[in-house]
Amino acid sequence: MPFHPLTIDLPVREIIPEVKEQLTSRNTLIVQAPPGAGKSTLLPLTLLEENWLAGKKIIMLEPRRLAVRTIAERMAYLLEEEVGQTVGYRIRFENRVSAQTRIEVVTEGILTRMLHTDNALAGVGLIIFDEFHERSIHADVAMALSRESQRRQRPDLRLLIMSATLDMPTLAGLLNAPIVQSQGRQYPVELIYAPGDLDESLLPDLTARTVQRALREKAGDVLVFLPGEGDIKKVEGILRRQLPRDIMIHPLFGMLLPNKQYAAIMPDRNGKRKIVLATSIAETSLTIEGVAVVVDTGFGKTSRFDPNSGLSRLETIRISKDAADQRAGRAGRLGPGTCYRLWTEVTHARLAPHRTPEILEADLANLVLDLAQWGIMDVNQLTWLSLPPKATLLQATETLHQLHALEHGRITEHGKKMHALPTHPRIAHMLLAAEETNQLALATDIAAILEERDPLPRDSGIDINLRMEALRRYRQENVGGKALKKIEKIAAQYRRMFEITPENGSVDPYETGVLLAHCYPERIACARPGNNAQFQLANGNYAQAGHRDDLAHDPWLAVANLDARQGMGKIFLASPLNPKDLAPLVKKQETITWDTTDGELTASLDLRIGSIVLQRKPLPTPDEKYRPSAISEALKREGEHLLNFTEAVIQWQNRVLSLRKWRPQESWPDVSTPTLLMTNWEWLRPSLQDIEVPEELFQIDLLSILQQFLTPAMQVRQEALAPSEITLPDGSTMELQYFANGNPPVLEIRLQDVLEWSNKPVVDEGEMPVELHLLTPDFKLLATVTDLAKFWQENYPSLKPELEKKFSKVNWPTK
Repeated sequence: MPFHPLTIDLPVREIIPEVKEQLTSRNTLIVQAPPGAGKSTLLPLTLLEENWLAGKKIIMLEPRRLAVRTIAERMAYLLEEEVGQTVGYRIRFENRVSAQTRIEVVTEGILTRMLHTDNALAGVGLIIFDEFHERSIHADVAMALSRESQRRQRPDLRLLIMSATLDMPTLAGLLNAPIVQSQGRQYPVELIYAPGDLDESLLPDLTARTVQRALREKAGDVLVFLPGEGDIKKVEGILRRQLPRDIMIHPLFGMLLPNKQYAAIMPDRNGKRKIVLATSIAETSLTIEGVAVVVDTGFGKTSRFDPNSGLSRLETIRISKDAADQRAGRAGRLGPGTCYRLWTEVTHARLAPHRTPEILEADLANLVLDLAQWGIMDVNQLTWLSLPPKATLLQATETLHQLHALEHGRITEHGKKMHALPTHPRIAHMLLAAEETNQLALATDIAAILEERDPLPRDSGIDINLRMEALRRYRQENVGGKALKKIEKIAAQYRRMFEITPENGSVDPYETGVLLAHCYPERIACARPGNNAQFQLANGNYAQAGHRDDLAHDPWLAVANLDARQGMGKIFLASPLNPKDLAPLVKKQETITWDTTDGELTASLDLRIGSIVLQRKPLPTPDEKYRPSAISEALKREGEHLLNFTEAVIQWQNRVLSLRKWRPQESWPDVSTPTLLMTNWEWLRPSLQDIEVPEELFQIDLLSILQQFLTPAMQVRQEALAPSEITLPDGSTMELQYFANGNPPVLEIRLQDVLEWSNKPVVDEGEMPVELHLLTPDFKLLATVTDLAKFWQENYPSLKPELEKKFSKVNWPTK
């Protein structure tokens, strides 16, 4: 029987006529529908026969590879076809499309490459951005470039943005697009909060106990949300020891082999009860059959880029409210369900409303190279849902100049070759350098190891050459486990791309070091004086290896992987370097330095590799015209203590940064101190012209200068959304304390001053509660409260007798 949408009982079919009507007359539309409504499968199929799509394809973006495969397979099943006929998919290194394919489901980076190949996207009539609320950097870039193509060349190109949880009015305003909403078919979900917040160190044990509680109290399969793969393995180990064998336990995370991912999302063949231990991969797109119970730890992993160090670090963070709602909703797909939340209701009130778009926290090297390939030198030429941070853009641009991908901001021929390779610009640069020196076999192995998880145990040491040897041993003897199998698969794909054969001989560690130096030139590391396993990196930062590591006392290293920590980073992966191989990287540079203790200006002729000074020759005192720029460089290095960051300045910064967190769809600037210091020349330059000594820097009125980051309209909006003060019931005002991480603002106030206050105070148009730190009359902390009405009802009656006894002069009313 041919496919017809009305034969499929999914909630989204109710909005199909309106979606068709809107897309007939408009080129951009937003659809909001909860998980399971059918938006990812039914909606694309129903649009195939629209007149405006005649002869053209639908490109549908998904944030994850597993979702790409499963959604394409589901649509092909509905059409009673094989994948690759009407519906196909493309992910990196895998292509299942044909000449007859009309719907291509792709990962988000694939669309960006298509746009570079053909800016007008000839042959494409509709781009669907599915699960857009995840706000991956690839989705934001693809959206910006698609809108540019639509504006300049293809007004007939339709964009359909689909999401389960987004700040829809804001998004609709930015895109100038209507919203069509599907109510879905969500059953009620009982929320069970923990009596106290989860201590991360106890996460595996408490999660396992909660899973066992859920198995006793509720029916149905259990979906457990954990931060990462390591946590999943710990909980899996505990449950396998404690649960009977007739309960199936399945991990589910991005690096898991596809067949195991499918086993996790499909019903058990023998009808056994199932527990799925998942990362945030299970929040969206995927339908996991049989789930009626969710156990949510409330944590997730995110990669945050530090523009000061040029490094990214993986952090465990609290999820946002919209993510928590989406996770809980997984329990209500088939019928009434239950979600056990391992945090308190008070903590839930403090969660950020929406997740932070990746573009605000990620490495932007790929983005800058994408735009340069397009011919865009200024990001402001495009319309962004969230403007990329200046400091991170500067860092990415500097990196691409180091890699010879850019010259004076424009893409080079080498940069174009780098962009053509489906990998990070760093690895692309290394592969191209290896091609010139006939080291591609070695480079493809290095690239695969860098892109995948470490295949060796944690105590194996930092030498990447041990991984190379293990990989080559795997190729020869087929021993070493699944991690090496996956790495070899990636390496083989690179070899096919360059049409070379593998090498399995011994590895020269110094050759590895040179290739890593091409990949990470700013992470060339020189041992610091003393036998302390500490190294100075070419970017000026410091890092250390374990004292017993085989490479701990090498004089030079090329560092591939390290954690950006405060003061001293930790090296995880490196290779030794022969100093003779560094000769081409040594630069002669005239350096002008401003002494931050006495304000003296000095000059020297240095031989250096980045910030590593190999030789220094003093020069005559430089011209005073260089003083402002030298001061600016000094501020980049150590400016936080040189400038007067008063409490008023810090609170102004925190208010803006809070709005940046709470309202990621709006263009609130990054005014964090590291970003301000890195970009100080842009905003502080006029004030540096007359500075002589460090004390004069401290006299600069930072607040009046920084307020110019906001337009007059934004300043008014800042005061409305994140007011510096709050009005009390008696008409007086008190200052609020804001935090850079977006936590709820705090009001410290005596309990007797809010006795007439019944409603909970809020900011951000009611979206963010104010956290009340209620004090006794002698100013000691009594309680931390976000819901005042609940406090009066549940806590105050038990506190009142003691308050009356201890503070008898206050009239403590009955509430």
